[in-house]
Amino acid sequence: MLTALIIDDEAPSREELRALLAAAADIEVLGECANAIEGLSAIRRLRPDVVFLDIQMPRVSGLEMVGMIDASALPQIVFVTAYDEHALQAFEEHAADYLLKPIDPQRLARTLDWLRSGVRRSGTAFPGSAEKLRQVPCFGRSRIFLLPLDEVEFVHTDIAGVQVVGKERQGTTELSLKILQERSSLIRCHRQFLVNLDQIAEIELLDNGAAEIVTRSGRRVPVSRRHLREMKDRLLIP
Repeated sequence: MLTALIIDDEAPSREELRALLAAAADIEVLGECANAIEGLSAIRRLRPDVVFLDIQMPRVSGLEMVGMIDASALPQIVFVTAYDEHALQAFEEHAADYLLKPIDPQRLARTLDWLRSGVRRSGTAFPGSAEKLRQVPCFGRSRIFLLPLDEVEFVHTDIAGVQVVGKERQGTTELSLKILQERSSLIRCHRQFLVNLDQIAEIELLDNGAAEIVTRSGRRVPVSRRHLREMKDRLLIP
């Protein structure tokens, strides 16, 4: 049995694909998502074997979404798109399977056969997925939103997850500190903290050899001794 998740902002497309997958007795659709933020949460929660992912979605595209997932947690990805076949040659070269809209049942059957084989196509660097993040998908207080990276002061982990603190808003994100460090300009200042250099007002040195960052809004962020030298170098402090 293969488990699947459908992520597409168009309800008719989700319904069409779900109906086609229902004809396969060994495919279980765990759920549907209408945007990338919902999709990131569902992938973490449901851990599907395969994700049928629309490329062209508002705010965060399917390609951008793939780049927000740790490689170790990345399920098989099948792009579902209205792109023509010439544009899709790039995806074939980067090991992603794809389905063209409207979906051809015979083409879907070939995709399912490949998935059943258990062979993972090597490589996860889909075109466009390695670009730097411009915004961080967040949720909080019964809403989801995208926080522009230049508004982020710092990010930290706690018992509730990864918390994103902006100048005026804050929320929880499904992105890991590892992905945020690799895919953005945020830098690590502590085992549990990343900080935006542009939001630093000053660094206060402590007697124990560590330090505290004071952000432009007055919030305090710890700097461990291990990361203090890098912080000074990045800020050109002798």
